[in-house]
Amino acid sequence: MTGISRRELLVGTGALLAAPAVGGFAARRAFAADGALKLSRLSHEVLPGTLTRDMMSFIPEGPAPVLRMRQGRPFSVDVDNRLGEAATVHWHGLRIPNAMDGVPYLTQNPIEDGKSFRYSFTPPDAGTYWYHPHCNTLEQIARGLTGVLVVEEDEDPGFDVDLPLNIRDFRLDGKGSFIEFYKPRNAARGGTLGTVSTVNWQVEPLHDLPAGALVRLRLAVTDLTRVASYDLASDLPGSPEGGSARVIALDSNPLPMARPARDILLAPGQRADIALRMPAREGATVTLTRSSPTGPVALATFRASGASVNRSLAELKPLRPNPNAEPDLANAETLDFLFGWTPSGDAPQRSICGSLGYTFWSINRVAWKGDVPGPLDPLAVMKHGRSYILRLRNETQNDHPIHLHGHTFKLLRSDKRPVPPLWTDTALLQAQETMEVALVADNPGDWAFHCHVIEHQKTGLAGFLRVEA
Repeated sequence: MTGISRRELLVGTGALLAAPAVGGFAARRAFAADGALKLSRLSHEVLPGTLTRDMMSFIPEGPAPVLRMRQGRPFSVDVDNRLGEAATVHWHGLRIPNAMDGVPYLTQNPIEDGKSFRYSFTPPDAGTYWYHPHCNTLEQIARGLTGVLVVEEDEDPGFDVDLPLNIRDFRLDGKGSFIEFYKPRNAARGGTLGTVSTVNWQVEPLHDLPAGALVRLRLAVTDLTRVASYDLASDLPGSPEGGSARVIALDSNPLPMARPARDILLAPGQRADIALRMPAREGATVTLTRSSPTGPVALATFRASGASVNRSLAELKPLRPNPNAEPDLANAETLDFLFGWTPSGDAPQRSICGSLGYTFWSINRVAWKGDVPGPLDPLAVMKHGRSYILRLRNETQNDHPIHLHGHTFKLLRSDKRPVPPLWTDTALLQAQETMEVALVADNPGDWAFHCHVIEHQKTGLAGFLRVEA
């Protein structure tokens, strides 16, 4: 059982700050600004009663801390690499200067073992994000190197509890030992699924939360591969004493209108913010489930504790939209991108950041050569301040969550399904789907553009877009 502390822990400094919340509960595990992350190997209990050795984290003691920043406020962190191999840190979804984006050779040299690098930036947008390596990406993520990142709004929306959920699988055997991280046959198809599903490195954690309280669940899918739908199910369905929930943001951007917390389709890299009103009856539960071919899989349970504090979802303040520049569609240039098979079977170049040794995928028939010094050509060049429509065409039978660094884009249309005009940084292309998205190229630099099924990324389905100042 996971209890929620009555105080707020600032990881990295050991300082304890008072954290007022209804009923004395708080669920904020924060990292002090101007602190340090130490990339480390460790042993940790993932499966109950077993120890998984040679895991990786951003601290030596356990799972990665939740990094908390404030919208529009400067943030700095020193990353000290003690992994025994090169690494970088990418801040997934943040629109920050190119030099801070954490892509080896494209934006910085890899942080070699025993070296450190200071990341400094000011996040312009609020919401739920995550951070992960972009060097030897598959193995380092597979061993645990992912963390949730929260950029808090200046105006408190009114939640009693704020609970980030790092949702990911591990590939473990029954004794808690790592098994092969991927299979080439699967990498050439949909990807290799994990065997043990976790939330915050725990199997089916139980969280005791104040009865009747308003909880912000921040779902971050940091998995290597899995695309699935998520639901919140109450054990008192239809009862006024049961819980109720609404999705209020997707991929860090507030929804114009909240929607029911059912069938939330999320791919690797994507996030969802859910406003949960806890059941009023003590002991009643709400369970986060994930769809599977054999039925729902329970991931985490939230149990009402104590006398009800009788909050209502109607009390929450609407989240303010992030300051995204609206594309000028009438004058936008259209750029075409084809995601599909590689035209050749050439092996990628060797790199300090590792290689899977295969090339299965490509963008516009060009397979990514790997994380190498280059020189490399961009897939497209965009002019700073201009509007663009990106036509994304998936010629395969497999899902591809397409992520663009340094920018947020707006969904326009699909030839397979209705898509709402939402802002995102990761668009899920389903089988044989063509989708159009629009953006303003307002962040100069060379920006990685890739599938976030990491086996696809590491076997060719990656490149970069250049925004010229």
